Amino acid sequence: MKFGKRLKKQVEESLPGWRDKFLAYKRLKVLVRLVSGTSPHRAAAEAAFMRLLNDEVDRFNAFFLEQEEEFIIRHKEVRETVKAVAGEEPSEAERAAQMRKVRREIVDLHGEMVLLLNYSAVNYTGLAKILKKHDKRTGRLLRLPFIEEVLKQPFYTTELMSRIVRECEETMEVVFASDNSGDRWTRKCCTDTDMAPTATEQGILRNTVAALVAMRELRSGSSTYGHFSLPPLAKQTEHGLLLSIQVADLVQSEAHGIVRVV
Repeated sequence: MKFGKRLKKQVEESLPGWRDKFLAYKRLKVLVRLVSGTSPHRAAAEAAFMRLLNDEVDRFNAFFLEQEEEFIIRHKEVRETVKAVAGEEPSEAERAAQMRKVRREIVDLHGEMVLLLNYSAVNYTGLAKILKKHDKRTGRLLRLPFIEEVLKQPFYTTELMSRIVRECEETMEVVFASDNSGDRWTRKCCTDTDMAPTATEQGILRNTVAALVAMRELRSGSSTYGHFSLPPLAKQTEHGLLLSIQVADLVQSEAHGIVRVV
């Protein structure tokens, strides 16, 4: 699949409020055509291309940092909630309701954080792709120095976000392990109408799985893997992807009143 179509698909599968935050790939492609053409305005087009590239990186950084800060706060709140619920001794019905709520909060948070990591990967790949087109059409060597600067940018520096995702996955494993505890409340069918997933929550689950698949494709080792490609996913991350899909399936099953056998 060509990157332009892949990007369009990713934008459509992202959260509604994120859809205008992705790379302006079409606008950059238009400027690349102008730069490489015979127009007397090539110099102006080249300046506009560079200006748009830098503006896009600034937009990515601002959005990424804003989301990262929000997720750090929410992650801390979720972990504190899990500890609080574990330390309480409510009735079976109350405990079941509390745990369902906690699970949903964890899955939503994890899903949105995965979407942010995917946002970083997709936009980095888009920059590398459009710069490759630029250099191929103009004969210049802009991609290497520009990407070297991109690698230092906050939106690309995802170590902290990746660590929080892993910590969230560890919390998810602990919380969802209660499904195998044998307690009667863990086998209770989720039929409360107030616990039914909202359209937004269903969208997060669906979009997260799509993002996980896209991340695997963007980071897959292939014959075209090169200096500007994203590194392949580590085995630990692959485990996280599998866990995410399993958890999403579990939450959807609970939401539709399916009783899990333990």
